[in-house]
Amino acid sequence: MTDRFDVVVAGAGPAGAQCARDLAQRGYDVVVLEAESEDEFPRQSNKSTAGTFPSMMGSFGIPDDVVMNYTDDVVLESPNEHFTRSQPGAVLEFADFKRYLVRDGREEGAEYWFDARVSNPVTEDGEIVGVQYGGQQEVYADVVVDATGPAAPLAKKLGVTDLQRENQAIGVEYELEGIDIDADGYADLTDAMMLRLDHELAPGGYSWIFHTGDDTAKVGLCYIQNEAHRDYARDGMGIDDYLQHWLDTDPRFENAERIAGKQHRGSAHVQMPSGFSTDNFMAIGDTVPTIDPLWGEGIHTCMKSGRAAAVTADRCFMSSDRDTSAESLSIYDDLWHERVAPQMRKRLLMTQLLYLAPNERYDTLMRDLDRLPDGALSDANSGSVRPLLKLLHLQDVPLLARFARERLGK
Repeated sequence: MTDRFDVVVAGAGPAGAQCARDLAQRGYDVVVLEAESEDEFPRQSNKSTAGTFPSMMGSFGIPDDVVMNYTDDVVLESPNEHFTRSQPGAVLEFADFKRYLVRDGREEGAEYWFDARVSNPVTEDGEIVGVQYGGQQEVYADVVVDATGPAAPLAKKLGVTDLQRENQAIGVEYELEGIDIDADGYADLTDAMMLRLDHELAPGGYSWIFHTGDDTAKVGLCYIQNEAHRDYARDGMGIDDYLQHWLDTDPRFENAERIAGKQHRGSAHVQMPSGFSTDNFMAIGDTVPTIDPLWGEGIHTCMKSGRAAAVTADRCFMSSDRDTSAESLSIYDDLWHERVAPQMRKRLLMTQLLYLAPNERYDTLMRDLDRLPDGALSDANSGSVRPLLKLLHLQDVPLLARFARERLGK
């Protein structure tokens, strides 16, 4: 076992890279195995819209030079209405952000091995002791972390995660120039991140415009191919067709052009995690999965999951016998529920109900949000029931009844 480390991390995304940063800062020997080549990284994994908030930037020491544009507002749109809320944010250049995490982790002492696709766990007496990568090569560690996202080659084979295809969200995004950012009849999207609820454009999901400066923006949409999508989807249309339809029909894009080489595709699972850890092993980031189901923000939650795993490993290593048993590593499970994605189950239910609603209900929702008192929206976003009740109407009873029937059926 010449290649032995304290921790092996599979995957150099935000979760894996942050886990490695934190562990290296604590003085541990950590190696990150990344499937892509270093010369092209992250060409294949440059998949995130990369909208995030100052809390992430400050908590993890992210520099300004990976930010395309700092935003002032979040805008919610429906087919005929909109709601604007003051909320500072940041739209990252995701590739630069990922490369920064690698560079900073290396400066802290973490090793990165590229062209090293992880394929299988290496086990002894039923417990993982290392990983197989790049064909038949092996590397060993006291703790192995799977941060590979939905592929989850280790977590799936160890029975830690159970990612269901029916819960897989798919998305596509273009970067455009020549957009009318402050068009007549629409909300002013200058320095804003906009999310649109409109089944005409994204059946059972949402679309977005994230302003990146001047007349440029990231424009895309995503949806899950679930009940809501089947209700509102049109025959023969795929996700690219819906995005093209939006570009063809929205006057804000009349003079817009795609920026060459700036197309992003990705997927993530939107479901409750079935597990997090076992002996000598933790799953983090979208391997779990960790993305916020309501608004799709995944960078901050992934970073927090990486940090939670690093904290857990540190505590296990500090014990006199370096205990990395499933019982000891279950600290990570608790931290995930308490700090990474609290209220996950409630937010997932809110999301499922939201996407079942018809377009006209989205127009009503925008008007309702405008009349909520200050602080109520934040409370609702955190899962508080009382402000959510203020958003319900008598005509919502059939929708709630259908939602209840479908949940009971599952």
